[in-house]
Amino acid sequence: MPSIVIAAHNEENVIGRNLEALLAERASDPSEVIVSANGCTDHTVDLSTRPGVIVIDRPEPGKTAALNAADRVATVFPRIYLDADILVPPGGVAALVARLAQSPLTLAVVPRRRIDTAGRPWPVRAYFSINERLPVFRNGLFGRGVIALSEQGRARFGAFPAMIADDLFLDSQFTDAEKTELSSVEVVVAAPFTTRALVRRLVRVRRGNAEMRAAAADGRVDAQVRSADRWGWLRDVVLPNPRLLPAAIPYLLITLLAGLLARRSVRQGQGWGRDESTRGTPRSATNGASA
Repeated sequence: MPSIVIAAHNEENVIGRNLEALLAERASDPSEVIVSANGCTDHTVDLSTRPGVIVIDRPEPGKTAALNAADRVATVFPRIYLDADILVPPGGVAALVARLAQSPLTLAVVPRRRIDTAGRPWPVRAYFSINERLPVFRNGLFGRGVIALSEQGRARFGAFPAMIADDLFLDSQFTDAEKTELSSVEVVVAAPFTTRALVRRLVRVRRGNAEMRAAAADGRVDAQVRSADRWGWLRDVVLPNPRLLPAAIPYLLITLLAGLLARRSVRQGQGWGRDESTRGTPRSATNGASA
């Protein structure tokens, strides 16, 4: 019986379907579901309040504080951290739990991800045609919105540190031998609906990565952060797949622009929020959203 933790900030358009999918599995695979709402000004709390769901209503926004609040009331393991806009397919929770149970050496498991780019503009589709093939997404815990930890894995660290990149922090706690991707479970990650929204998402990722590396370098967090592979997209993706050459130009331009804006926003103290383009309206149960 796992404990599923969902940190939710203004997720009224997606939280209902997420919970319905989880609760539909409880008859055969019982789980403890905790929604840790933080700083919500919409109907997230009301929509989450239902039999079988523990709801925490924190007035202050902040994902990592919400995760810590949920961990304090969670009672069972494994622990699954799930983004509010990601739908776990039928049987997915049970499969993740079973994979953790197969070996005590496996401490963290994530599903395979598929990027939904249907209806997106060409620059967004071009960007993800390269991004979704990066080797880092085969052994990293980030970019999927679902991370399952065994009890031993969760004991690897104390509280989540206050930073943007909570998934990169989790990734830094485990060696490659201790984490694995379960290819039999697939989650759908919705690409941003506009190029501007994609850039905003990447700026947030860049800021979170920089914050994480700085915290690890000065000892504020105990972590082994993976180094950035700036040319992996070319070496491992584009050159072995020449048909992707036309996509390389928008990929490179978008990546460079996001890096520039991330550095500028840090200097100017600007905040870059999450991508809201994938949370505008409720989606069908076959779709997920950004991680």
